[in-house]
Amino acid sequence: MVKISPILFFLLLINLAMKGQSANLDSLLRQLNVVKGDTATINLYLEIGKQYEGTEPLKAKEYYRKAIELSSKMNFYTATIKSLTYYSSVFGVTVEYDSSIFYNEKALALARKIKDSLNTGIALLNIGVAHGYLEDFETAIQYCQEGLKMVEGKSNKKLEAQINDILQVLYWQMAQYDKAIGFGEKAVQQSRQLNLPYQLAQSLSNLSLSYVSKTMQPKAIPLLTEALGIAKGMGNYNLESAILLNLADILMISGDYETVKLYAERSLLLHRELGSQNGEAISLRALAMYYLHKKDFSNARKLATESSVIAKKNNFTLDHAEAIHILSSVAYATGDMRAGTKYYRESGDSIRAMVKKVLSDKSANLEKKYETEKKETQIKKLVAEQKVQRLSIRQKNTLNYILVGSAAALLIISLLLYGNYKNKQKLQQQRINELEKEKQLTATEAVLKGEEQERTRLAKDLHDGLGGMLSGIKYSLNTMKENLIMTADNTQAFERSMDMLDSSIKEMRRVAHNMMPEALVKFGLDTALKDFSNDINKSGALQVSYQSIGLENADIEQITAITVYRIVQELLHNTMKHAAARSAIVQVAKSNGQITITVEDDGKGFDAGILTQPKGIGWSNIQSRVEYLKGKLDIQSEPGKGTSVYIELNS
Repeated sequence: MVKISPILFFLLLINLAMKGQSANLDSLLRQLNVVKGDTATINLYLEIGKQYEGTEPLKAKEYYRKAIELSSKMNFYTATIKSLTYYSSVFGVTVEYDSSIFYNEKALALARKIKDSLNTGIALLNIGVAHGYLEDFETAIQYCQEGLKMVEGKSNKKLEAQINDILQVLYWQMAQYDKAIGFGEKAVQQSRQLNLPYQLAQSLSNLSLSYVSKTMQPKAIPLLTEALGIAKGMGNYNLESAILLNLADILMISGDYETVKLYAERSLLLHRELGSQNGEAISLRALAMYYLHKKDFSNARKLATESSVIAKKNNFTLDHAEAIHILSSVAYATGDMRAGTKYYRESGDSIRAMVKKVLSDKSANLEKKYETEKKETQIKKLVAEQKVQRLSIRQKNTLNYILVGSAAALLIISLLLYGNYKNKQKLQQQRINELEKEKQLTATEAVLKGEEQERTRLAKDLHDGLGGMLSGIKYSLNTMKENLIMTADNTQAFERSMDMLDSSIKEMRRVAHNMMPEALVKFGLDTALKDFSNDINKSGALQVSYQSIGLENADIEQITAITVYRIVQELLHNTMKHAAARSAIVQVAKSNGQITITVEDDGKGFDAGILTQPKGIGWSNIQSRVEYLKGKLDIQSEPGKGTSVYIELNS
């Protein structure tokens, strides 16, 4: 089998409707140059991001971040909630569900702050969806039920269709297929009536899952075929790739292997373009099964091996087990009994380990539930016994009350004293931690200030001292030349020496400028960064596009400005040195007492996990400067996908 997957994307806010929904991407990008008004710009950023979401998730994130920054700067809370929700949806596409939960919780907090019940409900539902993807179904249902209470009675038909689709998937995941079909058919009907093609394709594909689970494949295939046509018409690769895999699974059951190959190859292409490791592993496995059926054992082995490597690397336990099972079948088919047995056992061990973990988790929940019920039964029994005892010991009540009261008072006093002691310990430890952190920050500040002071001193000494000396030597040599009679060869040698002296003066001035740019001291951070970017562009090493928001005439402390300049300088040096990039985007923005830095390149990227290993000096310098300004740093990079660095600093 391939793998049938639900398509459960995240809810998008609809109470801030945007114009131009049908506009194509080129038209939207042209509008950026002429759009007037911050609100219109926010809506345009969101629409452009939505256009990119199905094909280039990283581009979508870039425009959603711009919408978040601009709406936050304006204190336009409703637009910020909407932007956060759109941003979180891309993390659903890229299978980063923890990040999706994080940004939806931000939207939830803001919606509760302005007492917006509809957006509060949507944020709760989105968090529930993410927990569903993480297979934490109990938590998912809790959030979804709480969200439903918030949005009920809002007379929003589009939202009702989305919620019915969410419920059908959750019930399908809990194997309650009849309930899932009821909600799914309702979602399909509502999507058709409201003419919502995206939602309709999603609901059709999800409804097919329940039909397949009820062994009703003939009813499922037309639904998936219709959904595939809609996805292709919209040009949404993420939606199309998921539907293709579901179709391949059903056709595998019916034995239509040629169509399975066609769908699996298209799905593999799309998942690789989207950077979906899970989808790539499944598509490779489907193709391996096709070649196994065709007795092309060489291709079957190659594709199944690729699938198992990807699945193992990303901890896709079931996918890894199924890929290994195909390798076992290939080995048996080619007469390699030893390899076949080895793969068969490895597949079984992997599945047993997964089942053991699931059973262990369920067993722990059942034990907890059993213990709770047992305690409740004991409490009821004790209450009944107490009623009987009261009838026989009424005369001793007064004494018992005194004893119980004294014991309770003693216990309360003991608890209060213990609590006070623990609180003091906690406060002392907290103070120790704060002092240690302050000490570290003070040390970092001293190092950074000392470093910049030494840079300034050296730059001044180079420029005023060595620079003046070299200029004096040049003047003296020129004067000497006028009073000497030299041969042609000596004249040529003298001129070369003068050229070398000019080059030395220029190089000395360049080094002094890099150590402490005059533009930074005289004209501020924005001008210094522009000059630095222009210098790189002139060198031809990298094409840098520099953008600034709120930096013009901004009042920034010198140590902060220097720190930001050094961070950007180090990031671009790393890009030129390691990334093999052709272009980079630098954006620095200041708003609400905060400075944000975004540096993105189209280079070869890298595995961000290596940053947890011992780092180079350049990376340590960046982290030290960010920690000094109590900032946050986020890096998104994959091999072949470029690198995006996002930094928030307190100014």
